[in-house]
Amino acid sequence: MTVRVLIADDAPLMRAALRMSLTGVPDIEVVGEAADGLEAVDLAARLKPNVLVMDIRMPRLDGITATRQVTAMPDGRSIKVLAITTFELDDYIVEALRAGVSGFLLKDATPEEFIHAVRVIAAGNALLSPTVTRRLLDTYAHRLPPLGPHEADHINRLTQREVEVLGLIAKGYSNTEIGSHLNLAESSVKTHVGHLLGKLDKTGRVQLVVFAYESGLVHAGTI
Repeated sequence: MTVRVLIADDAPLMRAALRMSLTGVPDIEVVGEAADGLEAVDLAARLKPNVLVMDIRMPRLDGITATRQVTAMPDGRSIKVLAITTFELDDYIVEALRAGVSGFLLKDATPEEFIHAVRVIAAGNALLSPTVTRRLLDTYAHRLPPLGPHEADHINRLTQREVEVLGLIAKGYSNTEIGSHLNLAESSVKTHVGHLLGKLDKTGRVQLVVFAYESGLVHAGTI
């Protein structure tokens, strides 16, 4: 399957460099370019890429807000967002995680790293592991706003077992490790993870980690 990629960055040279990195890669096709967040949302709706490479800082509409709008569109969950940023611990990273990005890449990454990132995101995996996400959240947890009433109500929908699985996901456990810890088959763990994503309206494991912090299930520095 060919991975369809949309590139969104306000710097023409950066867009050109990103496109050039993917040119000639047999399983990847660049289907469009956007110069700002508004154009990114419009093109995402029309072109329906598999992966949207999103600069976080853009004019008219920033990458975080654009990501929220894309993931909220019909079938928007099928579009995986790869955020690119200048700084490894950019203050925007946690907000981007909450918005639904599937991974991050620094702008000084090599073409090989960029190609790998696109493939990983397209396959439905997170480029930023839950363990790394947890370290970021330990740094920025005090800045997280409280849950809104709608999201807070989601917690009451979880079973005790789902709460246990969520806590272990927040610790960076894999499905195999969760199964071993809770004496569950890995297939059962996958089912619980699917239920968590559906009940909490999240796009992936990284967002589940963020929710675990927001809900107070885990606290900075305690796991």
